[in-house]
Amino acid sequence: MGALMELRSKHKDEFQQRHGVKLGFMSAFVKASTRALQEIPAINAHIDDETNEIVYRNYCDISFAAATPKGLSVPVLRNTEEMSMADIERNIAELSGKARDGSLALEEMAGGTFTISNGGVFGSLFGTPIINMPQSAIHGMHATKMRAVVRNGVVTSAPVMFLALTYDHRLIDGREGVTFLKSIADKIADPGRLLLDI
Repeated sequence: MGALMELRSKHKDEFQQRHGVKLGFMSAFVKASTRALQEIPAINAHIDDETNEIVYRNYCDISFAAATPKGLSVPVLRNTEEMSMADIERNIAELSGKARDGSLALEEMAGGTFTISNGGVFGSLFGTPIINMPQSAIHGMHATKMRAVVRNGVVTSAPVMFLALTYDHRLIDGREGVTFLKSIADKIADPGRLLLDI
């Protein structure tokens, strides 16, 4: 998480002045997940139980968990493949605000193609999120903690977040699941990949 934390720290004030919204970590995870969904289409697909067919989507509608006084709500960010990080942050702020004040409409929580759950805000270090059916996968973020890491043969400390992916094995195999999660991890560890679309 070090590179992303440094990027946020360096640009958060200018980002807020320019876009009128705070720069959080969620926009980077949404952007990284969107790119990974485009790279591994099976993660963004679902099984239509009525027709017994696999339906692949060419858009990304990412659900995210929003804490409210009455429990979690799961609003949907529509067409994240077309959003900038500022667009993502604005939409997260708007939908989270609606979730907190109870004005979130049912249609704003329906139809997501993939979910990101951030248990880390509650202190979770490891966890297995449960798939939000009929989606085929859910990505779990956990708390960022200083951990011992080895860099160039030297043990040092760095901020580390463990990531999780729960997926429907009828549609997604281990290779696809791990490749998807590794794609997200690579983009977060080196945020320049998001800018360069690699």
